[in-house]
Amino acid sequence: MKFTKMQGIGNDYIYVNCFEEKVENPEQLSLRLSDRRFGIGGDGLILIMPSETADFKMRIFNADGSEAMMCGNGTRCIGKYVYEHGLTDKTRITLETNSGIKQLELHCDGKTVQAVTVDMGKAILVPREIPVESDSQEPFVAKPVQVGDRLERITCVSMGNPHAVVFCDRIDDLDLERLGPEFEHHPIFPDRVNTEFIRVIDNHTLQMRVWERGSGETLACGTGACASVVAAVLNGYCPQGEPVLVQLRGGELTITYQADGTVMMTGPAAEVFQGEINLS
Repeated sequence: MKFTKMQGIGNDYIYVNCFEEKVENPEQLSLRLSDRRFGIGGDGLILIMPSETADFKMRIFNADGSEAMMCGNGTRCIGKYVYEHGLTDKTRITLETNSGIKQLELHCDGKTVQAVTVDMGKAILVPREIPVESDSQEPFVAKPVQVGDRLERITCVSMGNPHAVVFCDRIDDLDLERLGPEFEHHPIFPDRVNTEFIRVIDNHTLQMRVWERGSGETLACGTGACASVVAAVLNGYCPQGEPVLVQLRGGELTITYQADGTVMMTGPAAEVFQGEINLS
């Protein structure tokens, strides 16, 4: 099977062109190939597929084999892949995901995609739709929740997958190997949750670390950056309708939470290498 390793600010996945390759049992394949010692290594597996409703379709599987709804960094990498590998000559494309059809705008220099802007759709704030267990269906903003031995104030947002955002004075020295699973498997999150730990630098700049369900701490999470900016606006840290720079361990994303509730994400994507693996 031929594959391409790509990364969006350090969020690395194994991409397979399903216009040419047939993938059976992608859940087990992701678990096998994502292993950084015994496989190719990555945060998971992404399939680039034909679509009946959009230009292309993506399916994404975490490193533990579970299927995810969406991946912001993955969508940008797909935009770069399909353009640079000749699957399209359009710079505005549509991408079918498990959380709806996303609009991508490719920023090109000649035949090279330098950055991609993704219309991530509207942020979901109704608790049962995120989902998060709550006595109220008002937005879950700065609610106190006991997590392990800590009382945390959590803001919950879905960008097609569930996110819990926590604002902290310091994030560099947080023990995410301990904290991350406590959030991910907390009983108020029936589908588990991705957790963003955020330090507000100023009203247009956030610093972020992320624990992703099924993958652990990653260098970046596009939907998490979007959810964090939405949460920062809801908590009064950042203005709505203006671009906010999110600094992640793998790089930077620019996120705008627009007045109509839509979230726009702009950032880079890179191809690391191509290869072929024997699956027998």
